Amino acid sequence: MVVSSSAVSRGCCICIIFCGLFFSPSAWAREPADLQTIQVFFENDLFGDTDKYYTNAIQITWLSKDLKKYADDVRLPEWSIPIIRAIPFSGDPGSIHTVGLLVGQQIFTPSDIQTPTLLEKDRPYAGFLYGGLALHSKTDAVLDTLEITLGVVGPGAEAKFAQNTVHEIRDIPTAKGWDNQLHNEPAVRFSWQRKWRRHSMELSDSLAYDLISHAGITLGNVRTSGNAGGEIRLGYHIPKDFGSDVIRAGAGVSAPVTGQSASEPAAFGAHLFASSQVEAVLHDIFLDGNTWKHSHSVDKKLLVADLSVGLAVNFNRIKLTYRHLFKTKQFDDQRQGQTIGSLTLIFSF
Repeated sequence: MVVSSSAVSRGCCICIIFCGLFFSPSAWAREPADLQTIQVFFENDLFGDTDKYYTNAIQITWLSKDLKKYADDVRLPEWSIPIIRAIPFSGDPGSIHTVGLLVGQQIFTPSDIQTPTLLEKDRPYAGFLYGGLALHSKTDAVLDTLEITLGVVGPGAEAKFAQNTVHEIRDIPTAKGWDNQLHNEPAVRFSWQRKWRRHSMELSDSLAYDLISHAGITLGNVRTSGNAGGEIRLGYHIPKDFGSDVIRAGAGVSAPVTGQSASEPAAFGAHLFASSQVEAVLHDIFLDGNTWKHSHSVDKKLLVADLSVGLAVNFNRIKLTYRHLFKTKQFDDQRQGQTIGSLTLIFSF
């Protein structure tokens, strides 16, 4: 379990700055399509009262305002525009686009973190530190996301420092086996995911539901896989976005409403949701081990699934989501599946 105090302090400072922008009169005068969005994700196994496997992750994502075309964003270099235009969904004249920048860290450990020697039948120690670019193309009914992520797996990800520093601050035993972690390796991940808003209905003046499905593929030395799943939402003033999500390669993660469907957000809304996903995993560096060097590895499951339930509350341009997620076994000698919690704060300004 990891909750970095320095990260929390930095996060508080960021929140104070953006809250000042958020609550300024000029922010409220703009249309939703003209707003930028910050998304902060925190996932940890402490919600399942464990300290193992996928033990901690944090990611911060920035999304631009809506763009008629990607070339309108000055942050994209000119040489990248022809490449983006070659992507099938990016040239759709009926789509609205957003550009996202993301940075994050993920930490993986075996079930026994007090044993200093190598646990051959348990998950390897590993850390993943990364940054990336996400391109969103959306209509009222469809959201496409292309994500390009670069980073490092191994000691350079500073997972040992992050986990043990927090354990020392909290006065709990530190993890003893980090000397057995995966070796340093450059990490590359390309992901595409599509979300469909399949159906929505007003059940009464105060109650509605909608159904969102998704499918995608991921390629790279970090992970190679294909997935499909869906989410159903039921509640009061459900936001007109593409649902909530966990830290996942290529996830659309609540991209803002499109310009065509933009409307002032409700003063208050809340909804329950349930979601599931099935994934075929051909390669997972955190289980298969390093690509070019010999390292600790385990026999992974080729087919995995997750099921989650949660609650989201939105107030004006702020949305807070908690998700309780159960993952099936990821490798052969894993004793049982894993439960984690996912907390997401999203605000536009």
